[in-house]
Amino acid sequence: VMFYRLLSIVGRQRASPGWQNWSSARNSASAAEARSMALPTQAQVVICGGGIMGTSVAYHLSKMGWKDIVLLEQGRLAAGSTRFCAGILSTARHLTIEQKMADYSNKLYHQLEQETGIQTGYTRTGSIFLAQTQDRLISLKRINSRLNVIGIPSEIISPKKVAELHHLLNVHDLVGAMHVPEDAVVSSADVALALASAASQNGVQIYDRTSVLHVMVKKGQVTGVETDKGQIECQYFVNCAGQWAYELGLSNEEPVSIPLHACEHFYLLTRPLETPLQSSTPTIVDADGRIYIRNWQGGILSGGFEKNPKPIFTEGKNQLEIQNLQEDWDHFEPLLSSLLRRMPELETLEIMKLVNCPETFTPDMRCIMGESPAVQGYFVLAGMNSAGLSFGGGAGKYLAEWMVHGYPSENVWELDLKRFGALQSSRTFLRHRVMEVMPLMYDLKVPRWDFQTGRQLRTSPLYDRLDAQGARWMEKHGFERPKYFVPPDKDLLALEQSKTFYKPDWFDIVESEVKCCKEAVCVIDMSSFTKFEITSTGDQALEVLQYLFSNDLDVPVGHIVHTGMLNEGGGYENDCSIARLNKRSFFVFFFGDKVLFCFFFLFFFLEKRDGVLLSRPGWSALALNLIGPRAVDVLSELSYAPMTPDHFPSLFCKEMSVGYANGIRVMSMTHTGEPGFMLYIPIEMKSHSYAPGWSAVVQSRLTATSDFEVGSLSVTQVGVQGRNVGSLQCPLMFSKDSFATLAKGMDFIGRDALLLQKQNGVYKRLTMFILDDHDTDLDLWPWWGEPIYRNGQYVGKTTSSAYSYSLERHVCLGFVHNFSEDTGEEQVVTADFINRGEYEIDIAGYRFQAKAKLYPVASLFTQKRRKDDMELSDLHGK
Repeated sequence: VMFYRLLSIVGRQRASPGWQNWSSARNSASAAEARSMALPTQAQVVICGGGIMGTSVAYHLSKMGWKDIVLLEQGRLAAGSTRFCAGILSTARHLTIEQKMADYSNKLYHQLEQETGIQTGYTRTGSIFLAQTQDRLISLKRINSRLNVIGIPSEIISPKKVAELHHLLNVHDLVGAMHVPEDAVVSSADVALALASAASQNGVQIYDRTSVLHVMVKKGQVTGVETDKGQIECQYFVNCAGQWAYELGLSNEEPVSIPLHACEHFYLLTRPLETPLQSSTPTIVDADGRIYIRNWQGGILSGGFEKNPKPIFTEGKNQLEIQNLQEDWDHFEPLLSSLLRRMPELETLEIMKLVNCPETFTPDMRCIMGESPAVQGYFVLAGMNSAGLSFGGGAGKYLAEWMVHGYPSENVWELDLKRFGALQSSRTFLRHRVMEVMPLMYDLKVPRWDFQTGRQLRTSPLYDRLDAQGARWMEKHGFERPKYFVPPDKDLLALEQSKTFYKPDWFDIVESEVKCCKEAVCVIDMSSFTKFEITSTGDQALEVLQYLFSNDLDVPVGHIVHTGMLNEGGGYENDCSIARLNKRSFFVFFFGDKVLFCFFFLFFFLEKRDGVLLSRPGWSALALNLIGPRAVDVLSELSYAPMTPDHFPSLFCKEMSVGYANGIRVMSMTHTGEPGFMLYIPIEMKSHSYAPGWSAVVQSRLTATSDFEVGSLSVTQVGVQGRNVGSLQCPLMFSKDSFATLAKGMDFIGRDALLLQKQNGVYKRLTMFILDDHDTDLDLWPWWGEPIYRNGQYVGKTTSSAYSYSLERHVCLGFVHNFSEDTGEEQVVTADFINRGEYEIDIAGYRFQAKAKLYPVASLFTQKRRKDDMELSDLHGK
């Protein structure tokens, strides 16, 4: 019955595009049929939202064999933001995971009409991305090189070629462009209906005119949903509610935070041109002009992302179905002017309509997907930042894999719901942040740019002091961290406004910080680290931690263990360090932004064990990293205790007095690879632990330093952190025994997968590259994501990079794969394979020779070497 009802909705094909209203007769029939059908009382999965996201999840779940699925839509199918979508499918994205999602969507939509018999309006037009400046062209070249290596055809073209591909464009101000020939346009509403039809044929039950009131939760697990037509018991719930996802998340018995906010989004529609545009006319993206342009029934559809966006629905839940909002020609005028400059022949063309529709944006311009850290079985796919059509197919596939297999086939941490915390969910924060985010969609983004709104949500106890010392700040998971310190003689305004893909203006500043760390002593504020304490009445804490972490934690009291938190596939969910405080107490500290994930990962295991207590993550404690050759002398003077290796061995922790402060937790370790100590200081003792007590002892020898300096030091010595760690990277890909002990005599999560990998070999290895023919002053800098070539063949991408002031060269890290030249399939990567290759790093289309060596490579940096006399030939040795 449900299948035939759905066919009655989608069977009669429309000549008009998906954003136009359906006939009132169809609406009445659909509503009457919906009222006559009773909801099932139970299902395995309930999906809320009948747009392209919800139907894509339903489609892919059903393809993977799950049949007991109910999809609920409060209005009509595809009547939300999907209905108003401009219909542009673009694969040119900055993030590789987004490129892969869009590429999959393109392939899926291309074959969907043949699979379902429903016309989707799919037309392969290609896209042209214009560049009015050299910096914009560099940005496009970086994207172009990444697209090519994952099999998406694209090329950098001249303004003359642009004019040949689109004869209406004014190209006099262009310096170049990027052409992506396989991009397409499509009717998004029809795609959603085709996905729904295919899902229905596979057994998915679809009900429109049915609202989800809230999700029922018991003991942190989804148990069902309450709708306006009754309850449905279920194991999984998927929030694909788009504009309503935020409110729906808060309506649960145990709220789920989904940080997104809507803004008005405008585009115009014109009458057909005198000579109508062909359906294959390329889509134009003029980011410098802030507009996009596509063919629409022989005329033009054009919109953009203005500098002064208009947030909406701030006060609460918005309309049941999305209608065209009020026209605002004054607001749209800058975009219209930009359109007419780019296509002057449109001056006399009649405009049919200015469409104004809501579009949701997230705090970091990346979509939201994944399982809630607080409620098991509660999944989210929302916040598409005006790219829902491009991401819909791929995002639905990855989320379905996540639900069926427990993890997706790609590392999607950059899109994971758990990257956010409660701080990013206030209405005020979201309203202000999306007013910044929407213009940034087309702003030029150079490396290491920072958001300006919603700052200082979380600060170190030393924030005011460091700020007074000239700290310039970056934000990580809502926490302010110094990126560098501006000396008194530097022009602060010039530094803040400096944006480049080349050598940055802070180069000399960070160099002086590194020099201080190498020759004297520096202190780094690392209070942003996530910190937990785990205690138990007996051996319960040790037993459960031995299962949750991959290294052996049954060490003597006071010892520190670096270890991984792995998944069942042996990949890193996070890396951390654990100090054994006493027989029944452990101190766990993480580097990175997986705060919520780590807490709930531990919580869900530990809460099942009686007598185990897990502290909430806290940032109030001051964490200082004292590094440099004089660190031992400084701490000895402050503590009146010997700090030499004989008295205080490496990777050791004990409480001691520092200055006037007592009970300071001191650890003989750093996060840069340099010698030094970590100090964890209670908040109430911060005045005695930094200044003036310290300055009286240290005088001029102690200098505050920054995050950029940490990156420069750690890139050559600390590979298991940050961008280099992900759910698809296992310890054996870093080194033979890094962060995992297979012989510790106890089972742990991921152990079976590691044993299999040890037996069969791994298919990628973390490798360090030193750029050999790169001019730091004149050439483009590597940042991350650059393609790696071995003997001319693509083998991977860089995951991180930094300039090493010790080597006086750029250092990149990246995972090297071994692709078969015959089949393209991955093969085992051996040390011999790494060492025998000739390597190049592609930076925006320019390839630079690089020397490679497997991680770790600490032996290369035991003494200072200058660029002129350093022997790099040994990098090819085993």
